[in-house]
Formats: sequence, C-alpha cells, structure tokens
Amino acid sequence: MSRIDSAINIDDLKRIARRRLPKIMFDFIEGGVEDEVGLRTNAEAFRAVRLVPRAYRDTSRREQRATLFDRTFASPFGIAPTGMAGAFRRDAELYLAQAAAELDIPYLMSGASNASMEQGAKLAGKNLWYQIYGARDRAVAADLVKRAIDCGLTTIAVTCDVPVSSNRERNRRNGFVRPLRMTLPTILEAMLHPAWVMNYYRAGGLPMLGNWQPYAAQGATADQVADLFAQQTPDPSQTWRDLEAIRAAWPGKLLLKGVMHPEDARIATGMGVDGLIVSNHGGRQLDMMPSPLDMLPMIRAAVGPDVPLLLDSGVRRGADIVAAICLGADFVLTGRATLYGATAGGLDGVRKAVAILRREIDLVLGQLGAVNLAALGPHFLLDTVRAEEERRNSGAMAARR
Repeated sequence: MSRIDSAINIDDLKRIARRRLPKIMFDFIEGGVEDEVGLRTNAEAFRAVRLVPRAYRDTSRREQRATLFDRTFASPFGIAPTGMAGAFRRDAELYLAQAAAELDIPYLMSGASNASMEQGAKLAGKNLWYQIYGARDRAVAADLVKRAIDCGLTTIAVTCDVPVSSNRERNRRNGFVRPLRMTLPTILEAMLHPAWVMNYYRAGGLPMLGNWQPYAAQGATADQVADLFAQQTPDPSQTWRDLEAIRAAWPGKLLLKGVMHPEDARIATGMGVDGLIVSNHGGRQLDMMPSPLDMLPMIRAAVGPDVPLLLDSGVRRGADIVAAICLGADFVLTGRATLYGATAGGLDGVRKAVAILRREIDLVLGQLGAVNLAALGPHFLLDTVRAEEERRNSGAMAARR
C-alpha cells in the first residue's frame, strides 16, 4: 500500500507533503501572516460549530450533488486557488485541473499559477474557473478576461482582498521573497529532501508563472516573469470602477472573492456580480480578521437567499463543508487540502483528497439524518435548536400563567 493509499484524512496528506518538501516550501503553503492568529481563528470557528442530529430518518439513499450557476456538480465543494503550486510538485495545477474534470468539481485556478489557463482549460474544460488579481497596468486584467473568454471558461473570480502585500513572516525568515534569498541553513535543510531538490533543479528551478509570461519581454526567464508579477500586483489603487470594467467585459458568471463585510456584499451584488466568495484568503492577508464562517450568516442576511455564496479558508473536513452549508453557504472551496494531495502524490494525491472529503460529507449527512444538501440548514445547528427551545419553553411558561 502506498503512502497516499494509506491516508485516511487530510492531515495524513499534509504529513506526507511535509516530509516531501523542504521547510522553505512547506512553510509557504502552511504559513499565515504575522502571529498567524488568522490561521487559528479559521480552524477554531469550524471546531466551535455543533451539529444536532435528528433520529429515525431514512438516509439509506444519500447524495451530495450541488447545483451552482445552473450547473450540477458531483459534490458541494471545489478547489480554491493556491499560487505557485508548481513549485511544490511540477505540473501541480495540471493535476488539479485533470482531477476537477474527472471528479466533476470546479477548480478555480490561481492568478499566480505556474500552468496557464489555456493549459488548464484543455484538461478541465468548463470545470476550470480563473482567478484575476488587479494589475497596475489595467490592460493586463482586460487581456486576462479576453483570454478567459477565448478559453471558453464560464466563471472568473476577481480577488478584492489583496490591496497591498501582506506581512508573511515565515516566508521572510526563510528567504522566500523577491528576489529569492536562500540562507545556508535553508539550503542545508533542503538537502534533507533530495528527491524534491533533484526534481526542482532538473526542471530548471523556479517554474514559470504561465499566465503572466505573455506580458513579459520575449524570452523572459521565470525569475523575470515573477518580478513582473510582483511589480504589477498588488495594486492599491483598485476601486469598484475596476470591478465594473471587468463586469462589462465578461459575459460569464462573475464571482467576487474575499468579501468579508456585509456592506461590500451589498455593493457587489448591486453592481451585477453573480456570486460572492466569503474568504479571508486562508489567513494569509490581515491577521486580525474574523473567520469567513463567522461572517457568513451576516453576509447571507445582507444579500438575501438568492445570491450564491461560496466560502473558503480553513476547510479541512467534510464536516466543515456541511457546517458552512448549514450556516448559509451554497458551495465551499478548499485550497490547502487539495494542495497537500497534489504535493504528496500528484494526480493520485488530489483524487485521494477529494475522495476523503466526499466520504466525510456522506457520513455526516447520514449521521445528521439528511439525505441531501437541500435538507441541510440552520435547524441542525445547536444555537438554532437552543433558541427554538427557549422560545417554546418561554411560551409554555406564559401559557401556564
């Protein structure tokens, strides 16, 4: 039995990925910002949820298909964008794209991916979505939209939560910055992972940022393209007008990723955005942000029942996905879970990560007494049950008086 086959949860895939990667690389995946409060906040929000099951319900025929934007997917989750995945395992984004097509879930390719959207579209077709970061040169964003149209993509997501670079102290300590500064301890530690080092240098070192290569000078190296990306993003001058320009140019479904304030949710939907991704960037931007899970009910109340809401950040279990749906999400994205899989075992690792989450969702549905996603809702949450019982009990006491 391979290591991948022996994995029974996402943490097992994480451990395999950690063993394979040098610390500088694993820390880039795993790290947050500053004191990494946000990472703990995301995890603790899910751990604080309590689901109350119902008894004696026939759940012998469970299914977890989910409909989003008039498309039915095999499960209520997809793959969130994770930048520079090809540095952790060569062609990681292509494995993610292929798995998305095979397993019928969406893959939101990162704006900082190593593979290009054209490569991903060949493998994933309409299961590929693309993430756009605003660039200082507005013509770049306009061209990315045009390329997405030419690729036949149905959905793009504009990321609004990176107005300035974040203070990722793990990366700074390790020298994972632009330009890359490898210290002697970092190099020596990397030597403990000879398979990764050999593959990294055999492939030519830092992989190309495929979606940004067309905007660099002809013949630019991967380092030069990475420098261009760093010069162009983030752009603190972005405003709602930039989102309006993309909305006007893009004929497909448009998501706004990184929404955390209810008023921003109202503004975005008023501008014609088709859906929102409630996200704190996986705890990698502003350290003191609340978790998306905690903000989700407020944002649902702000936009009403009909606006598709997606959630990412901190998702590691099928139960997390079920909890998010009970709290108001229509769909969930997970980034690190599938990236652990890709890093640990390529295509087989991504398949394994998806299979683990699917199995956990199925078991949680059965335990709750829910046959499908439509049966989920706040009525399975402890806070809702408690409030309803308190209301009933106070009503009964009043009747006795």
